[in-house]
Amino acid sequence: MTTSRRGESNTADVDWMTISIYLGLVLTGWLMIYAVGYRGEENSSLFDMGTRHGSQLVWIGVSITVGFVIMLIDGKMFRTFGYPIYIIACLFLLYVLVAGRVIAGSQSWFDLGFFRFQPSEVAKFATCLALATFLGPYNANLQTFRNRAIAIGIILLPMGLILLQGDAGSALVFSSLLIVLYREGMPPPLYILMFTMIILTVMALMFDSTFPIILGLTLVASGILVNALRTNRPKIIFFSFAVAALAVYNIYPEYELYVLGTTGLVFLILLIQKLRSKRRQLAILLTVGLVFGSGYTTVVNYAFYKVLKPHQQDRILVWLRPSKVDPLGALYNVTWSKRAIGSGGLTGKGFLDGNITKLNYVPEQVTDFIFCTVGEEQGFVGAFAIIMLFLLLLLRVLFIAERQRSKFTRIYAYGVASILFFHLLVNVGMTMGIMPVIGIPLPFISYGGSSLMAFTVLVAVLLRLDSDRLSVFR
Repeated sequence: MTTSRRGESNTADVDWMTISIYLGLVLTGWLMIYAVGYRGEENSSLFDMGTRHGSQLVWIGVSITVGFVIMLIDGKMFRTFGYPIYIIACLFLLYVLVAGRVIAGSQSWFDLGFFRFQPSEVAKFATCLALATFLGPYNANLQTFRNRAIAIGIILLPMGLILLQGDAGSALVFSSLLIVLYREGMPPPLYILMFTMIILTVMALMFDSTFPIILGLTLVASGILVNALRTNRPKIIFFSFAVAALAVYNIYPEYELYVLGTTGLVFLILLIQKLRSKRRQLAILLTVGLVFGSGYTTVVNYAFYKVLKPHQQDRILVWLRPSKVDPLGALYNVTWSKRAIGSGGLTGKGFLDGNITKLNYVPEQVTDFIFCTVGEEQGFVGAFAIIMLFLLLLLRVLFIAERQRSKFTRIYAYGVASILFFHLLVNVGMTMGIMPVIGIPLPFISYGGSSLMAFTVLVAVLLRLDSDRLSVFR
């Protein structure tokens, strides 16, 4: 067995497969950024530092250097300074609200002249460290309410500060850390409640009002009560009533209040009958669920149409209700992104031969929509290869997590995997129109120095911690 002394990293203990995948993704990203700006003979060289791909090459060099330095640092430092790093990151998030620059509607950037810095990227790394620091001790668990509240609070604090900046996309990334809490023993009923709320939220956003949702919830609750009866005749009668109610609602929408009132009365009669029986738990549970579901969807629907700004509404409507969005406005990016990906076919048009890419039909193509360049020039084969490379990275990170002796490193590794997975899922999904456009980059591929640096630090710290796994001092 290979051992290493404290503060030293034996190269035999470094996970070179993860480093190879990282370098492959970074190189691919650089080439795709070059492809976006390529203009034939008039285009500058591959190593022109005055272009975006040149700037990205500089950041690749800086990021790799920072990653190398991290590998020389004693891994114990990250355990010791987990909380201070988290506090500093949160202070940056507060300060950017005062001195930050507004870009694309969100005040989430520091403009330092020679480069722009987004503190929310640092906050992702800091939050992973803070969670690992809190849950790392062997006597820490998520079975107590206090520990659950603190762990969730660690996630919600930076998430809330980023929401105040107007950057909902970056804030949503932190919700992926709930995967970490599940791995560490968060009770499953909480996740059932969370997924229920997600489903209700999507339903609330798919309609102009909550009447159809409340009607559907009432019919479902009534159907469950009827199904609990032993005789079949009431079931047939209720089924006929439900079909009639839905037919009237669809044909005569102006009678929605009468339909909902009648359905509510039916539920009330069934509820009273069930409450008179000895087994009342089902009736109580359905009542609470119906009241909660109706109230929650009403609040979400109201907040969407009355609180969110029009451009924020459009980002969600592009995903759920594209017919309500201006095709030359918010829907424009997604439309041309899908056309670019589809035009690539099986094997693509070839590197530097993407005409949709060259003509700049897709705004923000080097950042949020870089994947459509991959789809157009490399086709299904190239896009599939990139996704497989990401999945291989995720599987490798999970493998690293599960082989740890240190609980701290395992929790941190799951945090890294969760953030990478969320970025991959949402970024690739939004370029194909199956996810909302929330403006988050594709790790290692999208243009951007602070993004590349943040993801590099995430992975480099994990590799440094993992290289200590065989130490006799652990």
